[in-house]
Order: sequence, then structure tokens, then C-alpha cells
Amino acid sequence: MVGPHSRKPKSPGPQGSAATRRTAVGLMLGAPLLAACSGVQQTLSQFTSPSGSPQPEAAPAGPQQQPQAIGNGQVKVGLILPLSAAGNAGLAGQSMKNAAELALAEFQNPNIQLLIKDDGGSPQGASQGAQQAIGEGAEIILGPLFAQSVPAVAQVARGRGISVIAFSTDSSVAGRGVYLLSFLPESDINRIVEYSASIGKRSFAALVPDNAYGNVVEAAFKQVAGRKGRVVAFEKYGADRATPARTVAQSLAQADALLLADDGDSVVATADALTAAGANLRNIQLLGTGLWDNARVFANQALQGGLFAAPDPSGFRAFAGRYRSKYGSEPVRTATLAYDGVALVAALARTQGAQRFQQETLTNPSGFAGIDGLFRFRADGTNERGLAVMKVATSGAQAVAGSPKSFGA
Repeated sequence: MVGPHSRKPKSPGPQGSAATRRTAVGLMLGAPLLAACSGVQQTLSQFTSPSGSPQPEAAPAGPQQQPQAIGNGQVKVGLILPLSAAGNAGLAGQSMKNAAELALAEFQNPNIQLLIKDDGGSPQGASQGAQQAIGEGAEIILGPLFAQSVPAVAQVARGRGISVIAFSTDSSVAGRGVYLLSFLPESDINRIVEYSASIGKRSFAALVPDNAYGNVVEAAFKQVAGRKGRVVAFEKYGADRATPARTVAQSLAQADALLLADDGDSVVATADALTAAGANLRNIQLLGTGLWDNARVFANQALQGGLFAAPDPSGFRAFAGRYRSKYGSEPVRTATLAYDGVALVAALARTQGAQRFQQETLTNPSGFAGIDGLFRFRADGTNERGLAVMKVATSGAQAVAGSPKSFGA
């Protein structure tokens, strides 16, 4: 479950009343709400595109599901999911709906009612769902899942001064009043580069895909690596990996860390291309993102000892066990986002009164703690997450640095 997270309280100063009130809320919620909560791995399962942003499939969708209201609370919350979308997208939507119901059940009679709307995986459906939910009294919107649908919901919600907490991994759709509860590549890059700098790495190289995901990685990598050291090589690859791999391989003598940011299959292919170009990957610290959490990565000899940033997996395992007990099936990775979203609004509705969904409340710098670990929303709608650092081994991922217990300033 989710509750406001707080550092150790300080003595109130001249402006200490608001901060002290937030701290008290965090301490009050900590014991009952965090007992069953921890973290979730970043991988977005089978419905993730190469850019890391889930996309609906082109196959025919199922029949539109009827709107549903769950819970009897006075605070109404819209939940927009692709329940009738085709293939894996629809499966993800249903799993997230189940997780939302699980959060309601585990929160112990929260004062909220979920207004569940099926957007069919389309912007038009998402817009209609938002209009219906707001018309029925929703004070905040959770969802949608797909990046292309977020602006449609935002347009409806902003006109009524209502905040949106969406599940897309595309930071370009975040903005005023539109917050992303997803795992953003920027968080992975910042964590893994900062950690590698803390163990003495100062010269960085990178080989990333030439797509939307790679563009996000590039911007974050060049910023943090330039701050922590220097970038000695940066290349992108498309269908041809051999040419950029040769360029990077020739520069590795000047680098002590190499970032390979892509999903499991692609990372293995990139490592093979670098090896074919003459690179000895055992002589450099390999760095990756949460998309490395993949059996093919763990089985690849060239990637052994590589480090990647991801949420501590223990919380997801606990959540998955409770989910299986209730539904008899495995949850998708993004199911925890729906769980944390519902638990968050339930916690805020219980403790924050009329200010429960205002920007100041949602962007509390101390952040919140949930199944996915620590997270906080920035004013621009993006988020920051407390991630662990994992090491690639044939037996699976091994934690080498735990998730932070609190956020810095």
C-alpha cells in the first residue's frame, strides 16, 4: 500500500508548520500502510514497445466493457484502463483493474469509490471515459496506460481543474496537473551513472538504440555523465549494429564504464556486436537499465557483472503472491502501478482533507512509499523513484546497493 513518506522530523522553525504537518502524516501512515509494501521490477512485460512506452496492438479489440463502480466511499476516483484492447494490452488492463480492486480490499474500507472506465486502448475512448468519470463526480483521474491517450484525458481534466495520474512511460506527456506514476528511463540512468561514479567510474561510453527510448536515454545520460565525469563515446544503432559497435569498441580504452540501454534480446545482440568488433567487455564496467531484468541477459556470459538500476524485486514478489491468492493468475508488471495509484489516493483522501489532490499535496518533496518503493512527483509531472542497483549473475539479479530510505533535497 502507499502512504506519504517522510524523513526524520525536524524541529519546526518559522515556516515549520506545513512541513511538520506533512511529517506527522507520514509517520501516522507508516505502520498500517507500509507493512505489505515494497518494490517492483521495471520490466514492462510483453506489451512494451522498444521505446519503453506501452502501445496498443493493431488486432481487433474485444467488446467494450461497461463502466463499473467499486467501493462505497464518498471520494470518487476515475480509473481509465484499456480493458477491451486487443492482445497483451487488454490483458494488462484487466490485471491492473484486479490490482486496483486488491488495493481497495487491503486498504481497510477507504473513503473512495473507483469509477472504472474502459478506453479500448484509444485516445477517443480515454477522452470519453474521462468525461464520464468527471461527470459522475470524480475528483482525480488514474490512467490511462498509453502515452497517446494521456493528452486526451488531460484536456478534459484540466478544463475542470482535476489532476491526472497516468501510467505512461513517456515523459513528454507529463505536464501541469498530469503526473506519471510509471518507471521513467531517466530515473534508471541517473541512478546507475551516479552509482558508478560513486565507485570510481569517471569516463563513460554508451551504445543505445536509435528510437524514442534511446533519445530519452541520450538526454539523461549526457547530462548526468557530464556532471559526474566525461563522455568519451556515444553512438546509436538501428538495423546495423556493427558500424556503431566498432566505433565504440575503438574508444573503450579511454572509458571505464559502458552503458547499453535496451531490452534483453537487444542488449545481448549489442554485446555480441561489440565482442565481434574486438571489445573485451570483461575489462569495463557495463551499465544498464531496468529493462535488463531479463533471463537472456542473466544467461549471457559477456554481460556477467553488469550493473543496472531497478526497483528492489522483493516487494513485487510479495504483491504477486497476494495477487495469485486472490485471482489465481500472475499479475503483469504494471499491475503494481494501479495498486499504488489507488492506495495513494485512498491515503490522501483519508488524511489530507480538502487539499487531498492539490498540487502541493501530490508534489510533497518527501514523496510516498508503496509496492514500487519510494517515489515522488515533480512539479513538471515526471517522477523520481528510489531504485536499487542490481548485478547480473547466472542465477539472476543480485542486489549490490539497496533502494534509498528517503529522498535527498
